[in-house]
Amino acid sequence: MNLRKLSLGLVTLSAGVLLQNGTNPQGAAYARRTDHSSTTNAGETRRAKIARAMSAGPTDAAQLARIIDTSAHGIVVLREGNNGFTCTPGNPQAVGDPPMCADAAAMQWSADFKAHKPKPANTEPGIIHMLAGATQRSDTDPYDTTSPPIPIGPHWMIMWPFDPKTTGLPMTHKPTGAYIMWAGSPYAHLHVMGHPLRNAAMKAI
Repeated sequence: MNLRKLSLGLVTLSAGVLLQNGTNPQGAAYARRTDHSSTTNAGETRRAKIARAMSAGPTDAAQLARIIDTSAHGIVVLREGNNGFTCTPGNPQAVGDPPMCADAAAMQWSADFKAHKPKPANTEPGIIHMLAGATQRSDTDPYDTTSPPIPIGPHWMIMWPFDPKTTGLPMTHKPTGAYIMWAGSPYAHLHVMGHPLRNAAMKAI
């Protein structure tokens, strides 16, 4: 597949998701594999948590997104939203728990991943933005908890089982462009470094 066409297609998909007008199920839980509880500092203000959560997504998505956090008692809604995206502040002290903004399909993907289900149940691609950066353990093992942390710059992801053989995309981390993370597993997905709107602007030059 032509990488230019793939990139433009993904930007189009991203734009389409951002324009959706829907809401996440009230009971939907966000989930990522982390080394510690994703509960953030109890003394941190609501405003600070909301600001950190919003830093993960494009402005248009984050401004109208539902924002949630976790506590010892479960999900805490910090702010309601109405555009189908949910943003979370994450836990700066935990590897693999960065701020993120995700649509409903990606939330389903994340919940299935946390539950160690054989494969994700979402029937359409989901999108996750991590534009504030992140840390992770491995590009190949979804459930690695022992490897040294890897810092990752701003990026966004398409949560769908992309195949290296049919896309021609690499399977190892790269600082720019796209690669397939956790290739060969049911939770393989496309990892795109950079900001989606800036990527689109660069392609247009």
